[in-house]
Amino acid sequence: MPRPRSQLISLSDTPYYHCVSRCVRRAFLCGKDDYSGQCFEHRREWLEEQLLLVANVFAIKICAYAIMSNHYHVVLNVRTDLAQSWTPKEVAERWHKLFCGTAMSTKFLKGVELSKVENLALKPLILLWRERLTDIFWLVILDKGAHKCT
Repeated sequence: MPRPRSQLISLSDTPYYHCVSRCVRRAFLCGKDDYSGQCFEHRREWLEEQLLLVANVFAIKICAYAIMSNHYHVVLNVRTDLAQSWTPKEVAERWHKLFCGTAMSTKFLKGVELSKVENLALKPLILLWRERLTDIFWLVILDKGAHKCT
């Protein structure tokens, strides 16, 4: 029986998690599909690059991974202690590497002095981003292609 995500992860019990992402309907992630004759091996390098990219941005470290023809495994270590050590500027810089920020956070990163109202509005945003940068499910969103705005 499926469980809600809130019941799947308990950082107070363990910071380590084994995650699996699978393709469905005979789809291939990597390798050669004998049925269609298409080769999807180029995706292996792309997926490895994506995993390493998010590992450098998130406070979630990759302990191990294995990329198979129709799925991959990854062992993650959630480092909330690391995220707590980041300054607000570091949090915003990390968030902006993968996702759209706001006009206000962009000004903040450029060193433009913010008004009192902007500073007050930015604080909860930084707290939210810090929390999301330690959240496995936000890392999974990246797996689905929700990358930075263009």
